[in-house]
Amino acid sequence: MVAEALAADRIPELSGYGQHRPQVRYGERSRVDFLLYGEGRPDCYLEVKSVTLSRISGLAQFPDTVTARGARHLHDLAQEARFGHRSVLLFLIMRTDITHAGIATDIDPAYGEAFEAATRAGVEAIAYDCAIDPEGVTFGERLFVQV
Repeated sequence: MVAEALAADRIPELSGYGQHRPQVRYGERSRVDFLLYGEGRPDCYLEVKSVTLSRISGLAQFPDTVTARGARHLHDLAQEARFGHRSVLLFLIMRTDITHAGIATDIDPAYGEAFEAATRAGVEAIAYDCAIDPEGVTFGERLFVQV
């Protein structure tokens, strides 16, 4: 779904990149979901997290369990930001009842700390919901992210 949205230039924050490659190795032991690149633009490392957890009306949260791998991804994204590359964490909210997204620090405090460190290092956090109907699931609208 995100690959289609990128190809259709459906994500304004990521528009202007002419090409993208999926599953590119980077960092210590990670693969980024997409590497975006384009003439005159810094490479953009894009990590996508599918989010389904909601315990408070209107709020989606990530992660829904402890994720050392997710924290490692944040560390690697932060490192790329320090190198002068663009690093983006996209929360894809797989629900239709959400208005904003945030981090479930009570579920995984280490991930919460890694998220805070990553955003301080320049990692951008964005969220989009999905439109879900009998015809299928499509990329939706931008949502607010609690940083």
